[in-house]
Amino acid sequence: MSDWEIGLFILFGMLLLGVPIGLALTFVGTVGTAAILGWSPSFALLGQTFFDNSRAYSLSILPLFLMMGNFVVQSGIANDLYTAAYSWLRHRKGGLAMATVIACGGFSSVCGSSLATASTMTRIAMPSMRRFNYPDSLSTASIAAGGTLGILIPPSVILVFYGIMTQQDIGKLFLAGIVPGLIGIALYVLAVRISIVTGRIELPTEPKLPLVDRLRALKGVIGALGLFVFVMGGIYLGVFTPTESAGMGAGGAFLLVLLQRRMDPEALIRTLYDTAKTTASMFLILFGALTFANYVNLSGMGADIRDLVTVTVTDNPLVAILIITAIYIVLGCVLEGLSMITLTIPIFYPIVAGLGYDLIWFGVYVVIVTELSYITPPVGLNAFVLKSVVKDVSLGTIFRGLWAFLMVDVLRVALILAFPALVLFLPRMMRRPTSPSVRPGQGAPRIGPGGTSLSAQAE
Repeated sequence: MSDWEIGLFILFGMLLLGVPIGLALTFVGTVGTAAILGWSPSFALLGQTFFDNSRAYSLSILPLFLMMGNFVVQSGIANDLYTAAYSWLRHRKGGLAMATVIACGGFSSVCGSSLATASTMTRIAMPSMRRFNYPDSLSTASIAAGGTLGILIPPSVILVFYGIMTQQDIGKLFLAGIVPGLIGIALYVLAVRISIVTGRIELPTEPKLPLVDRLRALKGVIGALGLFVFVMGGIYLGVFTPTESAGMGAGGAFLLVLLQRRMDPEALIRTLYDTAKTTASMFLILFGALTFANYVNLSGMGADIRDLVTVTVTDNPLVAILIITAIYIVLGCVLEGLSMITLTIPIFYPIVAGLGYDLIWFGVYVVIVTELSYITPPVGLNAFVLKSVVKDVSLGTIFRGLWAFLMVDVLRVALILAFPALVLFLPRMMRRPTSPSVRPGQGAPRIGPGGTSLSAQAE
């Protein structure tokens, strides 16, 4: 076995034993590098990776967007979004499930976390759907699938990770995720309808509200939607960089909860503590991934896999992408999304860049494929989140209701493959680049053995 094959075997063994992904990546990266260069260079590289990157200004984008999401959760916006969506859809069969999907999309746009979206919307939407006799399979499936939008619709933590690891413009990645996210909401609404028709589910409806009442229901979501437009509009127009937008978003979310009088000193301390705790765990994962990426480059893993893919597909880029997609789907059965990204991106992105694909497009494509991991058995992390909240519903019931949502997700993957412009046209219309981490005419730099400077990614 080669060095990198032994490294991967040890890594997956540690993950199966329950070792946290950040620690596993750091251990394998450090020991693997030591096997190639020696312990002294390996420890020097480890210290440089953690110390230099922990001081990078660009990484402040992560805790600031996490803080923004935590403030939004504290504001109770999820209830307002759900109420507003149902006011517009209550006269349609399956309107509650459709409203749940739309509310999940709206909540994701200011939260950025799939797990937080699924957990919050379960507590809000599940009691209402049970009161109207919705089958548990449809109710839980609409929440689990809608929750996956949190890792795509900006601000997305996974897109931040991808941008840092591949040194791509985070602002462009955020803009690139908007249209596929909206397509995802529309297709999930269609999936609700498909589930109702194919399952011959009889559901109650309510009288259509007058237009003035529907408009009045939007009052509660104006603040959150305005915050999203302000943050993303500022990036699109070049008013501020993604890192600055994160600060503006966090400050705006704080003002939002203050104006709504939903923040007391105890809640503020809890929000700041949760942000710090999550940031620390994510930094460990990110720095561990960068340490592992250095080992990947030194061990020749990327070159070996690239040669294997080239031989297998006879230089057909589309087939190569399909093979990578299949690998993600298989990994999604045993790993959650962030683990997949940190494990695979150091290996795959140089291959994809060499095949001529746009790395902004590939980032969004990978996130969409990764979304499948949140609702794919046997792991399906969102399904487990639902199970932890609604304990009387079996995992089998949840997964049984997800078939239509998985089907439309496959359709979305096909659309993104066939029409890359759906992803790229918004980033290409930006007024000016906001993070010139890759100079014109220069390919995306790889994470090399000399360490990685992250100072330009989000500035």
